[in-house]
Amino acid sequence: MSATETGPADWGEGTPEGRRVIELLWNPSPPPTNGRGPKPKISLQQIVQAGMDLADAEGLDALSMRKVASHLKVGAMSLYTYVPGRSELVELMIDRAYGEQTLPDPTQGWRERVESHSRQLWALYEAHPWLLDHNLSRLPVGPNVLDSEESLYAAIAAGGVPPARIVSIANVITWHVFGMARAQISDAEEARHTGVSAEAYWMARNNFWITYFDMNRYPTMSAIWDAGGFDDPDTADFDKMLTRLLDAIELLINASGGNAQPVQPPAG
Repeated sequence: MSATETGPADWGEGTPEGRRVIELLWNPSPPPTNGRGPKPKISLQQIVQAGMDLADAEGLDALSMRKVASHLKVGAMSLYTYVPGRSELVELMIDRAYGEQTLPDPTQGWRERVESHSRQLWALYEAHPWLLDHNLSRLPVGPNVLDSEESLYAAIAAGGVPPARIVSIANVITWHVFGMARAQISDAEEARHTGVSAEAYWMARNNFWITYFDMNRYPTMSAIWDAGGFDDPDTADFDKMLTRLLDAIELLINASGGNAQPVQPPAG
């Protein structure tokens, strides 16, 4: 049964621009031709891949339709026959990147599936750091993105979480991975571009602790420092932090009984 058969009547049909990108994500068609003249030199897939290659090399901010065209050795205007503009291209790039993930084995336990999903997402950010520059709240509704989200929701549901609470737990996991990735992978990218490591950055500011830091103003920070809390290597270890997060989620599931019925697809 389709969304139009089950959803609210006021969902509407979106905008022409929105409908265009949805078609590109779900049902791309070749550019129109009159049956005469030379065949197109490029394809939509090549444009998307060129965009990803440029973003991988230079970052998302450096991406432009002109650069993509230059990379493909075609005129910039020819790209608009395939894709309306840069923002739509970025949506296609994101969905293509998500297609590189290997979805968790649905026969595994919920925790193993969530761990697998989280590590796949981390690997995706490592392969394409420009994904960290995109608004996580505006991921494209493409098939690969939705397949990834569905697999995470299904894994959490397998733990016995009621449907009404699945999204909130999924968001905690997704934002945890995104946040750690942005902190560590982005920092590594910045160090590569600037030549200044995180250690060098903080060493250059060491005089602050002697000149301005006031233990009376920041007593909790001081206590953490004295206890060695800021030197805890686990806080920078993705696997260990993920384990702690899943331990907490498991406690939450166990406390709530963890006996929700599995999510069933609608009939029809």
